[in-house]
Amino acid sequence: MIQVAVMGYGTVGSGVVEVIEKNKEEINKKCGAGEAVNIKYILDLRDFPGDPYESKVIHDVEQILNDPEVKIICETMGGLKPAYDFTKRALMLGKSVCTSNKELVAAHGPELIRIAHENQCNYLFEASVGGGIPIIRPLNYSLTAEKIDAITGILNGTTNYILSRMEKEGADFADVLKDAQEKGYAERNPEADVEGYDACRKIAILSSLMCGKNVRYQDIYTEGITKITSTDFIYAHAMGKTIKLLALSREEKGKFYAMVAPFLISKSHPLYMVNDVFNAVCVHGNMLGDSMYYGRGAGKLPTASAVVSDVVDCARHIGKVIMCFWDGQDVALTGIGEASHRFFVRVSLENERKALEAFERASVIEADVPGEFAFVTEKMTEEEFNKRAMEAGIISRIRLNE
Repeated sequence: MIQVAVMGYGTVGSGVVEVIEKNKEEINKKCGAGEAVNIKYILDLRDFPGDPYESKVIHDVEQILNDPEVKIICETMGGLKPAYDFTKRALMLGKSVCTSNKELVAAHGPELIRIAHENQCNYLFEASVGGGIPIIRPLNYSLTAEKIDAITGILNGTTNYILSRMEKEGADFADVLKDAQEKGYAERNPEADVEGYDACRKIAILSSLMCGKNVRYQDIYTEGITKITSTDFIYAHAMGKTIKLLALSREEKGKFYAMVAPFLISKSHPLYMVNDVFNAVCVHGNMLGDSMYYGRGAGKLPTASAVVSDVVDCARHIGKVIMCFWDGQDVALTGIGEASHRFFVRVSLENERKALEAFERASVIEADVPGEFAFVTEKMTEEEFNKRAMEAGIISRIRLNE
């Protein structure tokens, strides 16, 4: 019997218990060697009277850490404290930890992986990036023959839901956000989602696995969706495109770029049809070319399913290290100013001539928007665009991903 503890009995933690209990037969079969998984403890500050697993709920982490029978811990607490301290102590005791905590993985991933390997256990985090989408394991196992040189993803369900609704209904950001909060798709304080911080941490994790070194999320240029308007979608439709919040990283001629921002993408783009709360990740390898991973990027049971898949992996490797190439050396990201794109630009009619003088080779966009003039620039660096934009008096700009 392999004893498991769950730290945090909120949305994901309760989902982990549900997945293990409902799919126990399948899970035990896949653990191999006649092993069976059993939840021994559920750690939370609260009591859960009437809960079917009430008898397993404890309030003292020392019970878990001091119990030699506990071999695997599911950390579903979220945040850095006390999750970091609990995880570090558990790994130092040789207990494997499976987590959905993207904040902790992005901040301390290489350190925790190193501690796990030093103590012949594992720190796994499949659920930290794409919820129920398998993406960490493919990068670590399935694509090991590849030189991965680009990752592009829709990594936040809340923002994708908001943008999808804005496109379909012609609604403004504030109205859709309010409705999303009422439906439980957005937090009361939605800043981490709508400002791109959540997607930033996720692309930092994927980028680190892509290059095998540490990409600090603090170094990634991040821009959210709060400035996107219903008018932007009128232009997008006129261009045969849509707007998505993309998290991307790429290695090009020895330089490494990473960023999070809204982009215009065309109907031929593989992420064009990824709508509502769904997420997707496109990975480009130098031999395979493009591959795509699609599914529910959040939610109780999809995320819990990914955590439990890591539990099974740990159960198969008790006392053995599962390789993960992510060392602590920080990657020096190339400044955003050197990244090149084409840009969609809106200006007022009175600034039309000024804008065309600043952007000589612009392609004019025709759309039914009174009082405005819009165009797409030639490809140029961010630094060059910003210089020209200062002369043009622009209303807004959105990058194109092509």
